[in-house]
Amino acid sequence: MSNKVEVQTRNIRLTEKIEEYVNKKAGNFDHYLPAIEEARVELAHHKAARNTTDRNVAQITVYGKGFTLRTEERAEEALAAFDHALDNMQRQIERYKGKHQHGRGDGRSAAEAAEPIIDDETGEPSPLVARKKKFVLYPMSEEEAVIQMRNLGHEDFFIFYNAATSKVNVLYRRRNGSYGLIDPELG
Repeated sequence: MSNKVEVQTRNIRLTEKIEEYVNKKAGNFDHYLPAIEEARVELAHHKAARNTTDRNVAQITVYGKGFTLRTEERAEEALAAFDHALDNMQRQIERYKGKHQHGRGDGRSAAEAAEPIIDDETGEPSPLVARKKKFVLYPMSEEEAVIQMRNLGHEDFFIFYNAATSKVNVLYRRRNGSYGLIDPELG
């Protein structure tokens, strides 16, 4: 049995040859991890990329019950980028299997197995969560969140209450300088 594969392209014509190749390779992820239900592959060509090795992007996202794995690779050729992303995804699946199926075998939780970090000043073990922070969320639009993120000097991410959706969202800066928005849903 093979998992469902969805192939999307941007600025690349999806030929039958490419679609067959991607379906053949990505269609057997459930062989490595049976809990995988769906794989989404996106192939894109960015002709304005500065470096030729960054022009073709392959992104693979794998969905299963209770987990999502994602990888992205860039190369000169679209199928080469896909092959690199495929290798990375297989490594991620093996890591996921190792963490969630094999475990430590001694019955201890991750918190119990983690070695304590010793505070340099007091010599006492530090807690696993070293810092907790509370702040007030004010309703704002996505545009206001971008402005607020810039004003506060946050480089990576900004958490805000989206007035349009009445939900907490995370705004983040992408590698290319644009912004992404995480809109979580309970599963």
